[in-house]
Amino acid sequence: MYQLVHQACTIWYMPAPVTVSITVPQPVDEVFAFLDVMANHEPFTDHLMQDWTYSGPATGVGARARVHTRAMGVSDVVDIEVVDAEAPTRIVERNTAHKAGRVGQGTYTLAPRADGGTEVHFEYRWIKAPLMDRILAPAARSFIRKANSTAMERLAGRLAERAEADRSGPDLSGDRV
Repeated sequence: MYQLVHQACTIWYMPAPVTVSITVPQPVDEVFAFLDVMANHEPFTDHLMQDWTYSGPATGVGARARVHTRAMGVSDVVDIEVVDAEAPTRIVERNTAHKAGRVGQGTYTLAPRADGGTEVHFEYRWIKAPLMDRILAPAARSFIRKANSTAMERLAGRLAERAEADRSGPDLSGDRV
């Protein structure tokens, strides 16, 4: 199914996919484990998506979130669902924007690096693009690229914070109740 959707999105009238990447020092298994938890996406994407609610399993295929977005001056409710995953290298999410009628696919692809880190690629692809997305494709793609680049930088920050917390161990110096 993934291949069929991937091929269908290359139809000439659809906006071209947008891919952003970042390199992180964490190993691929650790990055996958973090991204596999739907709730972990909220802190690094809350610049674009707010008011997250979750349903389905916490991880893996079937994990779902409903979010509210405000992009390019338009508010919408978007449902996100993990539709495919191949540990530890790929997670595919399908998102549906209710008001706009947009259906998209976000794919995280993880590649291990020789230094032990991970190359994280995120591709956003339109499956069903409303007329305005097609007309404004250059602006829409630019907006998506900027928002997703910010998300990747924030993802790297969250992974670094998590790694630091793991190295530090529990904070036993805090207030006692």
